[in-house]
This record gives sequence, C-alpha cells and structure tokens, in this order.
Amino acid sequence: MVEAVIEIEVVYAAVDRQVLRTFRVVDGLTVRAALMASGIGVEFPELDLASCPVGIFGKVIADPDVRLIQEGDRIEIYRPLLADPKEVRRLRAAKAAEAKARNL
Repeated sequence: MVEAVIEIEVVYAAVDRQVLRTFRVVDGLTVRAALMASGIGVEFPELDLASCPVGIFGKVIADPDVRLIQEGDRIEIYRPLLADPKEVRRLRAAKAAEAKARNL
C-alpha cells in the first residue's frame, strides 16, 4: 500500500532571517513529527524542535505531539519573547508621562 503524501509549510523567523519552506510529508503525522521530518532543524540547529512552541496559521497548538497535520497547514515555530510586551508598553507610557511633566 502506498502512503499518502501531503504538502505543508514550515515558517520560522530567526533574529537575522525568516524562512518559509514547503515540504511533502507522509499523511497522518503529528505536528511535532512533521517538524522533525521537515529537516528545518538542520538549517537552524539552535532550535529545540522537541519542545519549542508551535502554531498553525497563528493559533498556538497546545499539544503538537497529538495534533495531526492536514494538507496545506502552515506550521509556525515560535521564539521566546525577549521582553514582555505589556512591560514595554508600561515603561514607554511612564517615560512619556515623565517627559510631559518636564515640559510643563
């Protein structure tokens, strides 16, 4: 019996470059297994594909070791945030308020 093959995309934005690769993988793989089969880890050896957070079309996948891929899925590999966006906004607002107070 011939195994069905589907096409997926894998996206990763490193600090210095972004990649979008199209891969053909065996149907029935989990998201995590598809990432491992894609070979993206060879191009980005700093990635820990076994535990990195991932999503499909902008939605985080809670359990990529269980969720099965589908034809046309775009698997996105997420990097950890360098700074908490809420904290950055809070600091920016405080700085703006301070500047405004000095100009009065």
